[in-house]
Amino acid sequence: MPRYEFRCRACGTSFEVSRPMAQSSAPASCPQGHADTVKLLSAVAVGGTTTATGSAAPAAGGGGGGGCCGGGCCG
Repeated sequence: MPRYEFRCRACGTSFEVSRPMAQSSAPASCPQGHADTVKLLSAVAVGGTTTATGSAAPAAGGGGGGGCCGGGCCG
């Protein structure tokens, strides 16, 4: 189930809520009971790493072969 991060405007507390995607835009009360909250935009990292210049580094074991994504069948 996806987790959504919120911040309370009243007390500044940041908190997470697990809920179905169908309820992603529903309001959430903070743990202190305040209703004035805002959903935060969370950055998600999925696999791989970045280099010092900020460009994507190849995944482990990667480097030129296997599958269309690796350039193996696109000739």
